[in-house]
Amino acid sequence: MGQESFQERTERATPRRRAKAREEGKVSKSNELNAAVLLILGFTTIYLLGPTLSRQAMQIMSHSLCNAPAIAASDPTFLSVFTDGMLRFFTLMIPLFVVVVIVAIGINVAQVGFKISSKSIELKFDKLNPLQGLKRLFSTKSLAQLIKDTLKLIIIGFVAYKTIQGEFDSFFLLPDQTVAQLAISMGLLSLKLTLKLGGIILVIAILDYMYQKYEFEKSIRMTHQEIKEEYKDTEGSPQIKSRVRQLQREMSQRRMMGEVPSADVVITNPTHIAVALKYDPDSAAAPFVLAKGERLVALKIKEIAIENDIPIYEDKPLARALFKMCDVGQSVPMQLYRAVAEVLAYVYRLKGKALS
Repeated sequence: MGQESFQERTERATPRRRAKAREEGKVSKSNELNAAVLLILGFTTIYLLGPTLSRQAMQIMSHSLCNAPAIAASDPTFLSVFTDGMLRFFTLMIPLFVVVVIVAIGINVAQVGFKISSKSIELKFDKLNPLQGLKRLFSTKSLAQLIKDTLKLIIIGFVAYKTIQGEFDSFFLLPDQTVAQLAISMGLLSLKLTLKLGGIILVIAILDYMYQKYEFEKSIRMTHQEIKEEYKDTEGSPQIKSRVRQLQREMSQRRMMGEVPSADVVITNPTHIAVALKYDPDSAAAPFVLAKGERLVALKIKEIAIENDIPIYEDKPLARALFKMCDVGQSVPMQLYRAVAEVLAYVYRLKGKALS
């Protein structure tokens, strides 16, 4: 552990490390981007729905004012009027709420995908520690956030001032306008101001998202030792894997050696290669390889053949060809039929059998 603490995190995070960070709720995400998109699309929605919302609000007010005497007589507290008015208000605002919710979910999914993580909302007592809070307050990250927020406020304030300054000449005409004209003028000014500020905030948000992504990638970097440990956890120790492969080979060889006593003939190199063949016309259309091996395995095959009185036939070219072209359990290829048939005919003559 002491050695790992001094190693630099220079390696890119593995997929497993990324998945673990995602499970813990650690993702590259910019809240500035959420705010910018919500501001632009939310206010645009209000502007587009503004005439409809204003018309319906005027109808509600007109109805209340025209029927005030009757309402006062039936409900002196005006509780029903208030309740009915609030219900109509929220009914009018439902389209805006739906747009805001869809945009808020969409921008988050676009940034980090859809993932519900319970670990990010777990109670962590270290966050309640005053000393840890002071460390976070005076950390480099907090200082960078303070500088970023200050610059953002200066830029937004400057853009807002220049936008309003450009409309100073039209302000002198506002007293001569009707209420409807005044509302339209203020709406247009608000829309222009919001779009400009939203554009500036969007640019800042994109830069912030790039910065957050850089910080996230930096935070999940790994050391060489961590990558090695992860590889051992996922793939297993190289020594263990090598031992497993060795055991598998030994088991396969034992099964193969157990088939040798049923062979019809063993064709040899004569010392380096041995191939055991069997031909059963009732179960196979052609002879097939029961076992094969080289060097020590070949010697073992020949020992078993001698112990079980199986003929051993020396044919170097045929032994090499069978060893290279056939796997255990595979039939002899057509181009070797003639050579193998001659060997089997010889063996069957020795045993007094006929070749089918």
